[in-house]
Amino acid sequence: MALIHARGLVKRYRKGSEDIRPVSNLDLDVEEGEFVSIRGPSGSGKSTLLHLLGGLDRPDEGTLEVAGAPLPALSEKALCRFRNQNVGFVFQVFHLVPVLTALENVELPLRLTALSAARRKEQAELALSLVGLSDRLTHRPNELSGGQQQRVAIARAIATDPKLILADEPTGDLDETTGEEIIELFAQLHAQHRKTIVMVTHDVEKAGRATRQLHYSRGQVSAAPAKGAA
Repeated sequence: MALIHARGLVKRYRKGSEDIRPVSNLDLDVEEGEFVSIRGPSGSGKSTLLHLLGGLDRPDEGTLEVAGAPLPALSEKALCRFRNQNVGFVFQVFHLVPVLTALENVELPLRLTALSAARRKEQAELALSLVGLSDRLTHRPNELSGGQQQRVAIARAIATDPKLILADEPTGDLDETTGEEIIELFAQLHAQHRKTIVMVTHDVEKAGRATRQLHYSRGQVSAAPAKGAA
């Protein structure tokens, strides 16, 4: 079953007299439970595509259904509700609130739900345990390593048990060893918890950990060339 179904997506910007289309007549299906990587040149529009898929931005043309919701047709209020219930975002920059503990940072998206305080705490603790940070609940971001901060960000993304995780260069600010640990965590979330993941990365090796690899160019996606191909 397709969790993401996009047809003819277009996103355009004007730069002087130039019409820039980072997403151009794009078709994409992502099945529920897939782990998909998308790589391509910097500035090619990969992040713009993720923003469209997560409802952070709206396409100028085309149709887009995510988890059965027609995103372009939703009101801003409905779109906010959709994101909170269905999508977890992980970015290159961790976007943690410095004055909050790891537990409090993970609880943030849960505050937009009807859950009780006790239930929010329980779900946040569970999310942190899944990323291996049960012993860092009361630590603030400046007391954590870069890899631990990204794990907190991933815990925050999965705290609401979303149908879709969108990751934009999640290892871009991390060293190679820590980056591998984060990719392994995504692989575990996919394999053990059947999370649907769409990850943008420029790293060929990390892209290869996904179950399906796509290449992004000229505003469209295609099957990534085999490793070692010209």
